[in-house]
This record gives sequence, structure tokens and C-alpha cells, in this order.
Amino acid sequence: MPRIDSETVNKILDAADIVEVVSDFVHLQRRGANYIGLCPFHNERTPSFSVSKSKGICKCFSCGKGGSAVNFIMLHEQMTYQEALRYLAKKYNIEIVEKELTPQEIEQATERESMLAANEFALQHFQHNLTETLEGQNIGLAYFRQRGINDEMVSKFKLGYSIDKRDDLLKAAVSKGYKEKYLLETGLIGKSEKGEYYDRFRGRVIYPVASISGKIVAFGGRVLRSDKPGGKYVNSPESIIYRKSYELYGLYQAKSAIVKRNKCVLVEGYMDVISMHQKGVENVVASSGTSLTEGQIRLIHRFTDNITVIYDSDAAGIKASLRGIDMILAEGMNVKVLQLPPGDDPDSYSQTHSSTEVEEYLSTHEIDFIKFKINILLEGVGNDPIQRAKVVSDIVKSIAVIPDEIARASYIKECSFTLNFDEKILSNEVAKVRNNILEQEFKKVKAEEAKREYGDDNNDKSDTQQKVEQQVAESDSTADVFIGEILKKDRSQQLKPYEETILRYVLKYGFGEFKAGVDDKGQSIVCTVADYIRTAMDQEKLSFSISKYQHIFDAVLSLRDTWESEKLIFNEQALYIRKQQWIDGEEKIRREAQTLDEIERKEKDLLAECDADYFKALKDFDFNFVERRLASSPDDEIRNTTTDLVTEKYQLSKIHTKYANIPEERDTLNELLPRSIFELENAILELDITDLNDGLKAESSKPSPDSGLIVSIMAKILEKQKLKKVYAKLIGDRVITPVSRM
Repeated sequence: MPRIDSETVNKILDAADIVEVVSDFVHLQRRGANYIGLCPFHNERTPSFSVSKSKGICKCFSCGKGGSAVNFIMLHEQMTYQEALRYLAKKYNIEIVEKELTPQEIEQATERESMLAANEFALQHFQHNLTETLEGQNIGLAYFRQRGINDEMVSKFKLGYSIDKRDDLLKAAVSKGYKEKYLLETGLIGKSEKGEYYDRFRGRVIYPVASISGKIVAFGGRVLRSDKPGGKYVNSPESIIYRKSYELYGLYQAKSAIVKRNKCVLVEGYMDVISMHQKGVENVVASSGTSLTEGQIRLIHRFTDNITVIYDSDAAGIKASLRGIDMILAEGMNVKVLQLPPGDDPDSYSQTHSSTEVEEYLSTHEIDFIKFKINILLEGVGNDPIQRAKVVSDIVKSIAVIPDEIARASYIKECSFTLNFDEKILSNEVAKVRNNILEQEFKKVKAEEAKREYGDDNNDKSDTQQKVEQQVAESDSTADVFIGEILKKDRSQQLKPYEETILRYVLKYGFGEFKAGVDDKGQSIVCTVADYIRTAMDQEKLSFSISKYQHIFDAVLSLRDTWESEKLIFNEQALYIRKQQWIDGEEKIRREAQTLDEIERKEKDLLAECDADYFKALKDFDFNFVERRLASSPDDEIRNTTTDLVTEKYQLSKIHTKYANIPEERDTLNELLPRSIFELENAILELDITDLNDGLKAESSKPSPDSGLIVSIMAKILEKQKLKKVYAKLIGDRVITPVSRM
């Protein structure tokens, strides 16, 4: 799909009214300057979904979801950024001109784009074969109908057929300008030992595999002839556009239903997904016959915390796949399991039961995974104490991977009752397994740190490996030490509140005017908020310790040229509005005023009002520019973080504001911005002093401490404590300019 140019994107963002967009899905009521309604992303009885027309942002203060108009559509409709832009363009009648790629453009495209284009061509070719050719209708379409699949599902899942000829697709693609190189890399064609190309999927029905954004990244082909050599299924090989451990069949078609039902149903094969969709159960995806991977689990977790895994009645197959469930638990998801009647799989059960029966069976037969696992593992064990101990050990391993402490405790209590096992012993065993998990994670972190520190040059590989092993061997293995080391080493978490405050000011007021002080001649030094923060941090040799925050700060600074050019356009519009306001007001004065003095007085007031509105519009444009642009950024990290930081969670009550003159935050930036820098400096000093004291304590406790080093550490501590007193005073005073701590 071609990209939308930046000029059109800006037109869409400027035209999109957040209140109008959200109102298409949520009933909104006005409350002060904002609007409020029931959150569309979770069930609630009391409205907590707030929409700010002036900021162009919505936010649920219960579940945290929201954002700009683009982000709202992305979340609600489960669209990509580009798809959401197209949705809004259609709503506001903004034309987007698109064109098909010519052979020359295909040749110039990047490898990834060329491979996706080749797959898109193959998709259309396979679909055409299925419905428009005699072979496709008599073999492919007949197969799907024999399996009970209707035309709606054929269209929904873009099913197809590959003609049973050696080079049918190859010839068609090459004639349209697609290179053999990309057809080979996508796996659409293969290459024989003689160097001859052939269609990989010939003589098979085709199941296209779509990414989460709807792009076709792979195909699965099922053979229909029993005399054809090779396996029943042939699948696309992995490539730069297809990593099977990060894709789920049917997710593109199911994602909206998953969000709506807040649950994902996991099955095994293509036909399982299609048949269940046909019966109205649309929140279904498949791992396509592969073992479940962490990448696939995290993909599901983006849409829901809840997953139901459907098994057939094969106990041996179930036991073999239990490890995948442990991976789901480790991701912090809630897992239920459903076992179908003997002889059934999701496809066959859906085909032989009504929609109501399928829905009813799913809702009444799913059980918690731990209960299910206990039942499966206890089958045939009887009263054998050794076998029962193995079952307990296996269950303990599953419970130990669950990250939530309360959930672990609940499962321990339940297993104690079900297995008739002492709860305290179970709890201790879970703790041991969990500590081992933490130890392995800690060793992995230490090994990575050592590799980064000593490098990975091939010439010194043995030395590096020895140092890595030495560091790992010296590390304490207890969970408490692991957690303590992480907290001590990772300053970003301790500095996060201070850095977050600074970044929030930049996002909320980025290019607004800020008086940074006075020069030698007593003239005010005026700059933007973003420039002040950048200069102050440069002077103090500061940067954001959290890489995400630094990335967003850099994005703000990169907007300067855009802001300046768009402000020129906005200024012309504001001047036009001011002119119209004057014309309309003057006509009213001429109609209503009775004396010349009254005309002059009202014209003077009108002029002041027009000027005030004009300058306020310019000021608002400057202050709001950054948040409006970044809240609609195509970068997920920038867009989501901006929305979180600029949204006001709390508002002063009417009673509080009625009897007090509360200044707006942006009117007190002269105090807030310098203080935010000083508070970050002060926090860094506190961490420095803590680390120095720890070092002093460690050195002093040695059998033969280095007295010279101890004196140096004590002197450094004293120096930093004096500087900390300076910052404490600055933080408490109204201040303008930063003071270097160097």
C-alpha cells in the first residue's frame, strides 16, 4: 500500500476533530472545557473517558487508553497508522491519490517492498485461479465447499488455488515485471538442482497468511491429490518479511473481535480458524501447526490478557504442548483450556454443530489451565507416591513462572487442596523454582554487560569468554541480591519521575515563549520552552537516562522547521479571522450605537478584543504545536508516551476554583522549568552520595583498607553534600537560571 505524503498527513491531522471522531463511537457529554463518556475499551458504569477538544486528545483514566484522533481509530478499529489516516481522510473528504507500481518502480523498490508486492500479486493470481478458472472451480473451490466453507469465508480469508502446472505463477509474475529473485526469496517459486524454476504451491489450495496490518507475508498450500509426492502442507520459508514465530494465522481477521470480547481463542490449523469464524466465533487464531512461541504470545497480549486454548481429545498431544501454556503464564496472561469431545477438532465440531451450540460449548466447558494440567497429569497415576511427586513438581514449575504474586498464592492454595499437599511445602518449592529463574535471568544480564564492557573481538574471544565466566561465577545467586543489584545499577528508574516532569513540560509547551532571564543590558532573554530545556541540560551536561525519553526529546527538536513554516500559514489564517471579527463587530456597532462617542468607545474595545484573540491564538498555536503533532506520530512509542504525559489526570473541583484564583501551569513556567532541572540535578547528587557511601563502607570493611582511597571518597562525599545544600535552596526559591554543579 503506497504511503501518504506528509502534506496530506498534515491536512488530515488538522481536519480531524477529536470530539467528532470519538462521537462516532461514544456518547459524549460536555463537562466544563472537556467532554466525557463511557470508555469504549473496557466495561464501566461510571464515565471515565475524557476528550479535550482544544488539545485534540482523548484519555481513559481507568484503563489508560486513548490518544489523538489517529490513535483512537487505531485502537478502536484495530488499524495500522496508515489505515487510520485513510479512515479519517475518508471521513473528512480529503483526497488521497494512489497509483499502482510500474515495473520500473518495482525494480527500484526496496527488497522488503518488492517481496510484499510479489506476494500481493500472487494473492490476486491465486484468488483468480480459484473462482475464475475451470481447474480452480472443479478442484479448489469444490474442496472448500466439500469442507463446508461458504463464499463469504473464501472471500474473508482470501483463499485461493495454484494451477497444477510447473510455472503458471512464475510466467504470470515475470510478465508483469516481478523479478525471479523476489519470487524465490518469498518462496513462491523454488529452484531445482538443474537450476530450473518451478511453482512451489502448484496443485494446492492456498491459505494466505496476513500480518497484523493485513499485508500478505506468507502462504500455506494443501495438496488435494493423494498421489502427489511430498507432505500434505507446503508453507512459505522464513524471509525478511515472514518470521513464523511472530505470526498467527487469522489474527488480522480476528483482532477486532479479540478486543471486543477481551479474549483470544487459540487453535491449531487453518480450517479450525475458518470454520469457527463461519459459526460466528471470530476471536480465533491459529499457530498453524507450529509450537507456540514467545513472539506469538506477545502478539496476542497486545490485544487481550485472556486466552483460551482448544485441545482435541488426544492426551499425548496435549501433554506435548503444555510447555507452550507455561510460556503464556510467564507473559502474565490468564489461561483457560477447553477440551473437545472425543474424535472432534475445532473444524469438525464447528461443521457439525449450530452457532449457538458452539458458543454454548465454549462458554461452559473452558476451565482454568492449572486445574486442567493437574487433571491431565494425574490420569493413570493413581496412588503411586513417586508419580504424584512428579506431578506436583511439574505443577510447581508452571506456578513459578507466573509473574503476579497474588495469582501465584491463589494457585498454591488451590493446588494444595486439589492434590492434598501441604500448602507451606508447595509455597517453598515455588519460591525455590522462582529464585532459580531469577538467578538465570541475572546471570544472563551480567553476561551481556560483560560482553558490552570487554567487547567481542574475534582475536580476543577466549579472553572475553573467561572474563564473562568470571563475572558470572562471582555474582551472588539469591533473588534478593539480584533485585538489589538491578535497582542499584539502573538509575533510570530512580530518575524517571524527574526526567518525566521535564519531558512533560517540553511536550505540553514545546515551542511556547519562555522568558529565560535578563541579559547584561537588562533586556529579557526570550526563547522557546524546548530551547530552554535543551540549553539548560547541555550546560549541566545532562541527558535523559531513559532512552525512550531522549528519543522523544530529539523528535521535539526536529519539529522546529515544521513549526516555523506552519506558523506562517497559521498567522495568515489568524489575521484573516481577526479581520472578519473586526468587520462583523464594526457592522454591529454601526447598527446599535447611538452617538459618535459611543461608536469610538466600542470600536476601541473591539480593537482590543480582536488583538487579544489574535495574540492568544498565536500563543496557543506555539504552546500546543508539539503535543498535537507528536500525539499523532506514526511512531507508536512517541505517540503513546506523548498522550500519557500531556493528559491531565486530575482537575480542580468547581468549589476549589470558585473561591481561588488558580494560575494556569503555563503561566508559572518561569518557576517550574528551572526547578525541574534543579530537582533532576539534586536527585543525581543523592544517588552519587549513596554510591560513594556504599563504596566507603565496602573499602573500610576490607582487612587491609586503602586509607588514601578512603580519604578521597570522604572528600568527594563532603563536596557533593555541600553542593546538595545549594540545590536544596534553589529548589525552594523562585529561580530563573541554572547553576552548574561541575
